[in-house]
Amino acid sequence: MLKPKGFTSKIIHTPFAKGDANRALHQPIYSNSAFDFESAEQMELAFQGRLPVHAYSRISNPTVENFELRIKQITGALNVTALSSGMAAISNAIFVLASSGSNIITSKHLFGNTYVFFESTIRELGIETRFCDLTNSEEVKANIDHNTVAVFVETITNPQLEVVDLAGLSRIAHENNVPLISDSTLTPPNVFAAREFGVDIDLISSTKCISGGATSIGGLIVDYGTFDWSKSKKLAPLAKRFGPFAFNYKLRREIFRNLGACMSPYAAYLQSLGLETLQLRFERAAMNCREIAQYLETLPQVQSVNYPGEEGSKFYEISKLQFGSFPGAMLTFDFSSREECFTFMNNLGMIRRATNVYDNKTLILHPASTIYCDFDPETRISLDVKEVTLRLSLGIEDIEDLKDDLFQALNKG
Repeated sequence: MLKPKGFTSKIIHTPFAKGDANRALHQPIYSNSAFDFESAEQMELAFQGRLPVHAYSRISNPTVENFELRIKQITGALNVTALSSGMAAISNAIFVLASSGSNIITSKHLFGNTYVFFESTIRELGIETRFCDLTNSEEVKANIDHNTVAVFVETITNPQLEVVDLAGLSRIAHENNVPLISDSTLTPPNVFAAREFGVDIDLISSTKCISGGATSIGGLIVDYGTFDWSKSKKLAPLAKRFGPFAFNYKLRREIFRNLGACMSPYAAYLQSLGLETLQLRFERAAMNCREIAQYLETLPQVQSVNYPGEEGSKFYEISKLQFGSFPGAMLTFDFSSREECFTFMNNLGMIRRATNVYDNKTLILHPASTIYCDFDPETRISLDVKEVTLRLSLGIEDIEDLKDDLFQALNKG
């Protein structure tokens, strides 16, 4: 068989790990929990990890495995683990590396639940988070010490839409023997080659663009095998035995198993289907985003528009370098008051008021009163979440229909 070279071709023609008895073109849904063995000896080898077969679906499953193999094909990763959600991917990855007394370097410009995870959840376990400006290299350097186990960054922050120089951040991390972990949910693998910019572990909420239109919840840990785990206090003993596979060994043999955040076979099936149209859908949504950003800038009621794909953005050049012509399909824009935001949202007829991003439908929300509703005003200000900001995630609808809805919402009597 001719080996495919293109992004979508690689996805569609990823072979099954094992042949299907009926030669199905899509990996069937293995909804069972357990698998039979021919002998006790074979079962022992499987549980020791010395036989590449499935024993129990919380640990591995054929449908989930096929989804992971497809992600490996398009990313060039050493290992891929699919989980039940994007937050599960973040928590599992951090628990592999961190323990009481260690610290993580990141920014306050994070998705709400991610911020709470770093600010509160792991702090209660004795893990410190040091929040700093990741666009300021000197500040990052000043915060790293011998107990730092990772630098964590969102490739495009949600909802601030900040873009960091990832290659520069990677150099700082690696000079200090620390891995760089990215959350690239807003820049999926068709536009962002994480490994090329020095990312060691990439985390993705596959709920978003990959799922094929918000069909299911899921997350991914993509391990590029680029970091020398002998430099990690926690993984150094495993690195002596497993080399670049040390992170994956700790993850798959302990953390992932014991936390139980496995992806369901049905979700894996849906997300495998969604993956096949990822490039087509994302490009359409991103083109819609650019055109809507330009359209919003012409409307007098709109105070400002924030989108890194526009030349007026201070992140335009670094965004273009890292993500090419399609720096995400999400923008934010400001009105003069919170009341105007709510009135505008309530006037929309086709655009949906919903919390997800990268659905096939265009979605809008008011971050301050939803995702960040549990934060006091001072904290929201420190996170750059404003009362006058709306977040718009563009879908794949016809552009004129989107413009018509925005126009009528602004001009409704």
